[in-house]
Amino acid sequence: MRKVFVYVEGQTEETFIRDVLAPHLSPRGLILHPVLAKTKRTLSGAAFKGGITSYAPVRRDIMGLLRDSSAIQVTTMIDYYGLPDDFPGKNRLSGGTPAQQVAFLEDAFRQDIDHPRFLPFLVLHEFEALLFADPRQIIEVFRDVNLNGASQLAQEVQGLQPEEINDGPQTHPSERILRHIPGYRKPLHGPMIARQIGLAAIRERCPHFDGWVRQLENL
Repeated sequence: MRKVFVYVEGQTEETFIRDVLAPHLSPRGLILHPVLAKTKRTLSGAAFKGGITSYAPVRRDIMGLLRDSSAIQVTTMIDYYGLPDDFPGKNRLSGGTPAQQVAFLEDAFRQDIDHPRFLPFLVLHEFEALLFADPRQIIEVFRDVNLNGASQLAQEVQGLQPEEINDGPQTHPSERILRHIPGYRKPLHGPMIARQIGLAAIRERCPHFDGWVRQLENL
């Protein structure tokens, strides 16, 4: 079995890697190890985990993972939405489609790390976009507590490509969910809904995500 580190920014992504993506790749001889971002350290040396507020800790963590030669690859699962201003390439980001913009930043990220075992991946625009691959499953999860809100959300995103839902402060994917379903808790409900949708359906509706999974399949 071959080890792959997946650097993630929160517990939601950590659970998704462990429960959804890892079982898919295990038959291919890959063992995925999700690693939570360490956002800051106290004077005593303790680390706070989850969330990305600046690029320097991200770079430090990834370079540390790459020093482990037992891993054949180090990759990431980081939200494109809300990236810190000092992220590589962000100050040079101009026009283009969301897919073109995220590809530009991934390439800048790759160049900055500059290591043959590094594979950058940024989620367009954030993890919750993957859940819009099948909004019916959101309705099922919240049927007993907020059926109306879940149904309104499904209508709002009907016909939209999940990865093209924009990154406005009031319209990015997680904000849309919370507006209709205030009881949504990302670490709990996000992976649960993703499991119910299934990896195949998510990949079919989310081509950027699918491209990342294909690269992992081909390791």
